[in-house]
Amino acid sequence: MGVTGLHNGAREAETIDVLIVGAGISGINAAYRLQSQLPATTFTILEGRGNVGGTWDLFRYPGIRSDSDLFTFGFQWEPWPYPTPIAKGELIREYLQNCVAKYNLDRHIHFHHKVLSADWSKKTELWEIKAEHDGQTKEYRAKWVIFGTGYYDYKNPLKTVIPGLENFKGKVIHPQHWPEDYDYSGKKMIVIGSGATAVTLVPALAETAGAVTMVQRSPSYIVSATNGSPATSWLMKLLPRSISGTWLRIVYLYNIYLVVLFCRYCPQLARTTLINRAIPQLPRRISHKPHFEPSYTPWQQRLCLSPDGDFYQALRDKPNTNILTGNIDTVTENGLHMKDGTAVEADVIVTATGLQMLMGGHVAVTVNGEKMDWAGRFVWNGSMIQNVPNMMFIVGYVDAAWTLGADDTAHILTRLIKYMESKGISTATPRVPPEGTKGYQRFWQLTSTYSNEAEPNLPAYGNAGPWRPKNSPPLDWLHGKFGDIVTGLHFSSL
Repeated sequence: MGVTGLHNGAREAETIDVLIVGAGISGINAAYRLQSQLPATTFTILEGRGNVGGTWDLFRYPGIRSDSDLFTFGFQWEPWPYPTPIAKGELIREYLQNCVAKYNLDRHIHFHHKVLSADWSKKTELWEIKAEHDGQTKEYRAKWVIFGTGYYDYKNPLKTVIPGLENFKGKVIHPQHWPEDYDYSGKKMIVIGSGATAVTLVPALAETAGAVTMVQRSPSYIVSATNGSPATSWLMKLLPRSISGTWLRIVYLYNIYLVVLFCRYCPQLARTTLINRAIPQLPRRISHKPHFEPSYTPWQQRLCLSPDGDFYQALRDKPNTNILTGNIDTVTENGLHMKDGTAVEADVIVTATGLQMLMGGHVAVTVNGEKMDWAGRFVWNGSMIQNVPNMMFIVGYVDAAWTLGADDTAHILTRLIKYMESKGISTATPRVPPEGTKGYQRFWQLTSTYSNEAEPNLPAYGNAGPWRPKNSPPLDWLHGKFGDIVTGLHFSSL
């Protein structure tokens, strides 16, 4: 996996071709693409946790599941083996572990290695990486560094001001750090939030909690979808997995893409359609106004998925499951008061108020000793940062399965390494041309609170050439496999 040696009795830094930070779905996919397409390339994955999975190893709150279908969220090279497209977190973890073992990727993973810093040296044209393991610092050198660290802070959730929360005498939980084996049976619970996490939590908690009240400042679009079908099950039984998996991946990819296009180009019609679909699913005691009429159009914020309508079913079948929309006046010792005068008692408050966005997973990145600031730099082909050599970061889509975008980046990486090796090039650096990028676009193209708060600290997209965002999974896949990966890069060699 690299080259090490002794120099004056001290262990030299390990030197490898590619160092991947993170063994989540992005890092695993990048590792597979390197192993299969560049078999002579040496690479190592450094993972700060003790397991693969990233997000799916971190989040353990009740009901945790995917909010994208697994036929597109799973790997192209190892199709999702189950007929249900939406799956619980434990099944996703098992799938990822099986993929790693099947393709012997685990031999490249170093667990409990927290990457602290990465410095690009112009003198050696190598990245010098420091990682902490068992209280000691280990050093690596790599031609390339790939950040598969996701888009949010694993340690610290988004800090949201909830008036009077310090007054509460019960238990306060953020879903990102759910207590292991916590028994909430019979407890009165308030879930503050209206995003995917809250929509997942409510039906799961309602099964055994004494009462569940979802408190939202503004509503989201909650879309019911059938979780599997007899046709899918028969297709997977009759055809080899490679064929059925490819077919299902294409079908789900294009179905979701067409929905996104519909929402993008017919926003008011899409808004009316989604609201009208929600109304018949509600119990008579809950009005769709104001609880299910968002102020924004679809895909300005993420749509929330409800597999088999479980969220609406919880409202219908559990009279002690309710929803409130409005502003919180204050949290009290035993619950909260809304500004409209409504009071709710609680033993537990769950603050499902969002994630804190973070690029690079707390790794201190420097270029020739100078700090690299992510903010305001332009993104090249959705994968590299302006003026930073031989570094890629992996991000997916906000309106499609994350893995689709991650795989585009992995293809660009392997093709770029092949190109550079064929030309005797050692360094590739994105450089904005003199004419600029023809404008500016947000990096995270949603208007959610967590996105708006993070915007000043994020890179940006332009409006021209390789500086444009990835927003069309079919076309982005074609570009990743066959498109131009040279324009916008400055190449050099020692």
